[in-house]
Amino acid sequence: MLAVLEPDIAQAPRLKSVVYLSSLGVYGDSGGAWIDETTPTIPALARRGEPRIKAELDWQALGSRRRLPVAIFRLGGIYGPGRNGMVRLLRGTVHRIAKPGHVSNRIHVYDIAQAIDAAFMRCAVGVFNIVDDEPASPSDQLAFAADLIGIEPPPEIPYEAAGKSVSAMALSFYDGCIRARNDKLKALLGVQLRYPTYRDGLRALHAAGDPLAANPVENAPRPASSTTGVK
Repeated sequence: MLAVLEPDIAQAPRLKSVVYLSSLGVYGDSGGAWIDETTPTIPALARRGEPRIKAELDWQALGSRRRLPVAIFRLGGIYGPGRNGMVRLLRGTVHRIAKPGHVSNRIHVYDIAQAIDAAFMRCAVGVFNIVDDEPASPSDQLAFAADLIGIEPPPEIPYEAAGKSVSAMALSFYDGCIRARNDKLKALLGVQLRYPTYRDGLRALHAAGDPLAANPVENAPRPASSTTGVK
């Protein structure tokens, strides 16, 4: 992406700062231990994260060359309107995988947006984990979503047997396990999470009558991709 954008960036003298949206996948596996932004990335273990690690380094190098503030946001699992456990359950495209001890951080799109605004306002530099306060089992998160919409959650599939019904890409999200801290997000960017846990976010979406959940096939959400913001 940087190779495509760099000519335009070079001709943008009024550019003040950049935010690159990366992923917690760059950390690989910490065995469920708490990590923060000082934790080394592990390219050899981060199959999905290795391209992101390179992209992060490329953007930081550009920032050094241009003397341009670059903030790297390592995002937890993104959810929000039209992209959440309730929608996936109603579409019938989700599996509950039981892997003891496995947890993941989530982050609501609203909180991503306010973090981006805060980074631009402060011309922030460095790496920030953009995650909620409570890493939790993906299976538990789906069970909570099912309860909200009044359906039975799918039965759990043991991780060891999941390869028979789940794609290799989906299973790759269970390769590593980390618990990411967000202290830097709060202390340096001044962000107060609107949805500090997945329960807060899902309850709010349910109360708002998530419109895409009403017709999940017709309004199927598009896959997310890497995103860079510049200002």
